[in-house]
Amino acid sequence: MEKKLLFALDIGTRSVVGLVGEQAETSIRIVAVERREHHTRAMLDGQIHDVPEVTNILAAVKARLEQDCGPLTHVSVAAAGRALCTIKSCAEIETHNKGLLTVDDERTLELAAIQSAQKQLAASGAVDSPTGYYCVGYSVVNFFVDDTSFKTLVGQRGRTTKVEVIATFLPRQVIDSLQAAIQNVGLEMATLTLEPIAAISILIPPTMRHLNLALVDVGAGTSDVAITKNGSVVGYGMVPCAGDEITEALSQKYLLDFNIAEKVKRQLNGAKNKKLSFNDILGCTQKVPADEIITAISPTVAELAQAIAAQILELNNSAPQAVLLVGGGSLTPQLSEAIAQALDIPSSRVAIRRPDTVEGIQDIPALLTAPDGVTPLGILKLSGGKTLNFVNVTLNGQALHLFNLGHLTCADALLAAGINIRSLQGRPGMGITISVNGKTRFLPGSHGTPGQILLNDAIATFNDRLNENDAITITKGTNGLSPSPSVQEVIDIPAPLNVTINGKSYQILPVITVDGKPALPTTLLADRNIVSCRLPETLGDILTIAGTNTKPSEYRYQVNDCDRSYTVWPKYTVDGRQASLDDIITANAIIKTVPGASPSVGDILGLNGSVDEYITVLVNGAKCDVPTRRYTFTVNGDPAQLSDSADENSIIYYSCYEQSSPMLSEVLLTAKFNPCTLPPGTCVDILLNGKQAEYTAAVRNGDAVDIIVISPEKKNPHV
Repeated sequence: MEKKLLFALDIGTRSVVGLVGEQAETSIRIVAVERREHHTRAMLDGQIHDVPEVTNILAAVKARLEQDCGPLTHVSVAAAGRALCTIKSCAEIETHNKGLLTVDDERTLELAAIQSAQKQLAASGAVDSPTGYYCVGYSVVNFFVDDTSFKTLVGQRGRTTKVEVIATFLPRQVIDSLQAAIQNVGLEMATLTLEPIAAISILIPPTMRHLNLALVDVGAGTSDVAITKNGSVVGYGMVPCAGDEITEALSQKYLLDFNIAEKVKRQLNGAKNKKLSFNDILGCTQKVPADEIITAISPTVAELAQAIAAQILELNNSAPQAVLLVGGGSLTPQLSEAIAQALDIPSSRVAIRRPDTVEGIQDIPALLTAPDGVTPLGILKLSGGKTLNFVNVTLNGQALHLFNLGHLTCADALLAAGINIRSLQGRPGMGITISVNGKTRFLPGSHGTPGQILLNDAIATFNDRLNENDAITITKGTNGLSPSPSVQEVIDIPAPLNVTINGKSYQILPVITVDGKPALPTTLLADRNIVSCRLPETLGDILTIAGTNTKPSEYRYQVNDCDRSYTVWPKYTVDGRQASLDDIITANAIIKTVPGASPSVGDILGLNGSVDEYITVLVNGAKCDVPTRRYTFTVNGDPAQLSDSADENSIIYYSCYEQSSPMLSEVLLTAKFNPCTLPPGTCVDILLNGKQAEYTAAVRNGDAVDIIVISPEKKNPHV
């Protein structure tokens, strides 16, 4: 039977450890180990910064292991928790008709919880681009069957089944650079986990997780933290500082090359009473007691301890029962004591752990029994279990490496590629709202054109399952358009009105405006336009459109040395009848305009008609109207009457004579009695109301005046 080999790589900030194990039924036997350190600072804080340099180291490790084990094609790796995002989520399913639950049921429920965590991350706003984050690992917090907690679901039965998990996500650039370095040496990523998950699988088995413990993997660039209590892992975190901060402090203090400072730091462990010799960048050899160097770096060690303690307290809300330190950075002098002090727990409760024996792993070499051997052993152990692996597909010709969360679909591929699934649907165009002659109308946009998904050149849906090496082709949908109608498309434009004005034919067109500005029937409309379309109906509107003057003529005069003006309006007839500007005009109407006549004196002065006032008396029994008020008029110096016309700019004077009781002489003058026309010797008697009266006697309304003329020949009275 062919042996199943497991290949694990721990790609750390300072070194790369590769190990190959042979999978047995219940354990893994280590058959080969290789460790190489980076020649330069190709990695910082767990992130690959120099992919070619890291590729060279990986190639050397792989080549050395292949000498003992043969060709290696797939590898399991772990990522540091740089920019780690942790989501706690759950999933629940109905299981009343499933019978006894199986391992597959348990796995399906776990993956459903991970997918739920992905959705929570996308909706949380915690990261700028949720599609740029990968799930790199998860831990089960609890299983429940009908609200009862269990360690596993296998063999259980119930109506509802639930799982709570902690899923961890990292930015894709962390994973992409890791993936690139691995691919450059001809390897495919088989599984991926998180470094603290790998470490906790070695040092804190499920039987210890009822204790409130903090595991801290102090590497060169990052310090990864995991918390356990109540039987499960309850939190993961990361501190972006670790052993390199101590090395930097040594380099600054003694002017050392970074690699020299790293060697000095490693010699400090167990060298309290020794002097350490090293050359600085000036070529000078320094011999410094180890105690002095430890004292020099103690402030930096305290800062690192404070940062680690703060992360532990944030995840745990209080100090844990104990802290387990692993990783090469855990050997930093006084670090464990400083962490205990920062957490205010006994120093005996903070311990450096070594993987001397690990359940499920055989033949651990001495190279891996140091604190920095915990993580590579954990990666190897998890590579044979149910960690997350990859499915390799292409999307529009671009390679995609999808974490196999189980039942991967086309939708998962689109999400991983950063393609908005809604963009495939083709959104309908935005509608517009317009006002047409005071009434609001809504015009919807056009429908979008749906996109297409091809899976291996066959039409597919979002829910179609993906397999290794599948090829997906996406054609995005096109969005609908917002309407852009013309005026004539939203309103029935009335026919023109034909009329005749002063013998000339006119065609009166409808008046169209958009937002108060003149428009044509073909004018295109936009959202919130106000459209007005009306056919002119009144005489005034029609004359204005035809260009016929409807304004009055204004005449100016000087009246009694004051400026005056007089307005004369044109006159109109429609079909021979007098009309006003407000009259409604029908089709084929015959319209005539007549300019207003020049005003008369009476028009100008407002004295049209009789302006004199009279009293009535009886003269020899006949009525006679005697004026009590008299007007006199002149135009440009000539006497005038009220009915006389006056040219513009004429100079007009008028005066008024008024008396309440005229004299008898005025009555005789009004009656046109002139004594001078009588023959000589004629006698005249004037009676006022039957009595003799003088010419100056006052006459009142209704008086009777008798004129008695006695001829000298006949001596008989007559009139």
